[in-house]
Amino acid sequence: MKKGFIIAAIGFLLYAVIAGAIMHFYTANPETMNWREREIFNRKYIGRLEIGAHRDEVLRLLGPPDISEARISSDGRNVLILFYRTHHVKSDGVTTRDETTPLLFFNDELYVWGQSAYAAEFGG
Repeated sequence: MKKGFIIAAIGFLLYAVIAGAIMHFYTANPETMNWREREIFNRKYIGRLEIGAHRDEVLRLLGPPDISEARISSDGRNVLILFYRTHHVKSDGVTTRDETTPLLFFNDELYVWGQSAYAAEFGG
């Protein structure tokens, strides 16, 4: 009886150590996620962004955007827009703008994000 308890305790301890190591050292890679996982990941991390974050920091955190474009704002600034998939609209195998959240950068710094901010900046 005592021997069985010791074996079970060692097994549980070994399981806990392995699970803890995986949770500590695992790094999520957005490029290897399916679209549902990527949407959840993007929503989670976009919610943690701060105004002024550098473009390279955002790319390192979120990976490559689903869509990107560069535009000139109404006041003449060059703006880089990175669109990240954050919600599902239509099952067609293609990510469209209405399924994304835009992140707007001026001088490589994040200054605003979201559909309403994009619409206010570019009228659509």
